[in-house]
Amino acid sequence: MRSFVKSWIPQCLQILRSPCRLFHGCNRLLTSQIISYYDSVNRCEKELPEYFNFASDVLDKWLQLEKDGRRPANPAFWWVNDEGEEVKWSFEELGFLSRKTANILSETCGLQRGDRVIAVLPRVPEWWLLNVACMRAGIVFIPGTSQLTAKDILYRLQASKAKCIVTNDTLAPAVESVMSECRFLKNKLIVAKGSREGWLNLKELFAVTSADHKCVKTRSRDPMLIYFTSGSTGSPKMVVQSHGSYGIGFATSGRYWMNLTPSDIMWNTSDTGWVKAAWSSVFAPWINGSCVFVHSLPEFKPAVIAETLSRYPITTFCTAPTAYRMLVQHCLSSYKFMSLKHCLSGGEALNPEVMEQWKIQTGLDIYEGYGQTETVTICANMKGMKIKPGSLGKAVPPYDVQDNPEKTAACMSGNFYVTGDRGIMDEEGYVWFVGRSDDIINSSGYRIGPFEVESALIQHPAVMESAVVSSPDPIRGEVVKAFIVLAPAFVSHDPEKLTQDLQQHVKKVTAPYKYPRKVEFVQALPKTATGKIQRKVLRNKEWGKA
Repeated sequence: MRSFVKSWIPQCLQILRSPCRLFHGCNRLLTSQIISYYDSVNRCEKELPEYFNFASDVLDKWLQLEKDGRRPANPAFWWVNDEGEEVKWSFEELGFLSRKTANILSETCGLQRGDRVIAVLPRVPEWWLLNVACMRAGIVFIPGTSQLTAKDILYRLQASKAKCIVTNDTLAPAVESVMSECRFLKNKLIVAKGSREGWLNLKELFAVTSADHKCVKTRSRDPMLIYFTSGSTGSPKMVVQSHGSYGIGFATSGRYWMNLTPSDIMWNTSDTGWVKAAWSSVFAPWINGSCVFVHSLPEFKPAVIAETLSRYPITTFCTAPTAYRMLVQHCLSSYKFMSLKHCLSGGEALNPEVMEQWKIQTGLDIYEGYGQTETVTICANMKGMKIKPGSLGKAVPPYDVQDNPEKTAACMSGNFYVTGDRGIMDEEGYVWFVGRSDDIINSSGYRIGPFEVESALIQHPAVMESAVVSSPDPIRGEVVKAFIVLAPAFVSHDPEKLTQDLQQHVKKVTAPYKYPRKVEFVQALPKTATGKIQRKVLRNKEWGKA
């Protein structure tokens, strides 16, 4: 919907929208000018450049290639919602609007280089503008999921000492309720149609703000982003990422794991508060000149996902394993994903059964990858590799990890960064996820990874979702317990008989000693704001620590 964009721009300004010429030599330019250099940095063949800024060194380069007709006629950004509204930006428009946003932050809000801004927003176009604007102004961007409570917001404001927060009408009251305890907070920006007392309105400011902004010169090691960890294993911790680590770090995985080119349109369903949004909705696609596709997706509905993949020319799709599990249970036979050619997953381990069902229903493989908030891509199934179902693929080139010094020191052993995740490597170098170090179940001397039991359970038609944790036992010390969300068709079944059926099923699918000796049927599983199952909550309940 073009009017949505035009409402931000003074009527006297016109954006040049000359037709893009035929796509000549862009792959060569991509390889030689943008990707090749940064790929060599990732592979430790070249030193990290002293200065780097993603906005000027990547986005503005694509802007110039676009203006010269050396990039295909593909948007840089494409946003849609359920109401039929649509926003499309070229790299030129993205540059124009993000420079306006940078001026709003610097001039109107008085923020300086190194200051911190928290953005608690759903999937709205302004989130991407703020992201890029912070790069241009040297301001540290701190995303947060729109599911945060007032307590969560207070914690983040106090921990980060952010001077500005950006949110919408829904969360503005939560911010207001904790403001008296946030002495560093100086400005509040709201993304809304109307005004709110005490808040600066971002859309209104676009009409009176200049787009004349010069990008600051940032060093590669200057802080760019702060993400709070999901809290799966404790209180959320701040993780700092630098301009070089993320700006350059996804060149390799974006090209070889995500298989992105300037002709591709990538849809990553991640919430804006999850680090995967930075991975697959900002840095990896844009360093490869691809289009970032976004659906507002206020709630996850398999039918909406399937319809969107059918309606729009999306070539690359990334979503969490939980979403794939829901999608394969949805009837996909009536949908045709005509443009889709590459599927990705990350965030938690993907069950081989789900991979098989997705392949049967769509004809496409799922290329799984692994990383953490503290890192970029650590392991991945690269395009063209043989996929071993259940494996995370092979290790990709290592990167520096920067964090709170004390926390980082506690995770270092010699030259190794200890992730806290357990895995094994086969003779071909493929890595297989076992589970979090504190999720491992030790029963009668047998060490059992919860994921393998969950993978066995998900193959049973009665199981929609499951989480496996340790439970105290007077003889074995601890045993396997499964919390199970039943598929609708099995809700009315006899629970005792169903328990026995599931136990026998697991004994057949995996080693008999791994079967769940305890089973509890639940309506839903506890999850983080980004959708990861919180085994810790269930484990604490079992051990009386809740």
